[in-house]
Amino acid sequence: MGLIARTVFIICLPILLFTVSIGVAFNSTWLYRDGFEKYDISTVTGISLQELGTVARAIVNYWNSGEEYISVTVEKNDQSFILFNEREIIHLKDVKALVRLDYLAILVTGLYVVAYAILAFWYHRPTYRRDLAVAVFWGSILSLGIIGTVGVVALADFDGFWTQFHLFSFDNDLWLLDPSCDYLIMMFPEGFWFDSILIVAGLMIIMALLIGVSSWFFMKKVNFCDN
Repeated sequence: MGLIARTVFIICLPILLFTVSIGVAFNSTWLYRDGFEKYDISTVTGISLQELGTVARAIVNYWNSGEEYISVTVEKNDQSFILFNEREIIHLKDVKALVRLDYLAILVTGLYVVAYAILAFWYHRPTYRRDLAVAVFWGSILSLGIIGTVGVVALADFDGFWTQFHLFSFDNDLWLLDPSCDYLIMMFPEGFWFDSILIVAGLMIIMALLIGVSSWFFMKKVNFCDN
């Protein structure tokens, strides 16, 4: 396999692991519900945990639907009302665009990684398989290095990190919500996102370690057989 193809594979692997971890987090209703309980969102919003669970499912469904805008109706004090205002709805549309971009990154990098691996095994040559194992190993090392660097930056100043993320990701200020009246930020305070980033990092680290250790053992086995 060519050097350029192998280099692209090594670069694609951490992107794939990162985007898969993000996709899992965004689609895990248990993560939403856990945050609602941990930060006592029911008390903050006056909305029952059962209703908040319905909201979590509606948001996850929205990420994967063809709907341009989200519309969620909940009950509070025995009265139904539309949960999100116009500013929040448009911001969620912007977030959905990022989620879809994440899905696209998963598709593109996933196809490349799978195609590279299939070609390596298709040729049935030990050198190709060894090259694949080496590429997987260095891809996992790069993954751990990236998540470690980002983790250090985020932990050192999460407020600054979170602000810079929003400035980079959005071309408007709709993410600047009022915690006294905007339900979106009441439901998802900064602590929730800090916890979510830790989970994404943990998932990425686990996957990188699993494939890294597996590739290392394969390389050792091949070298042993060659000797």
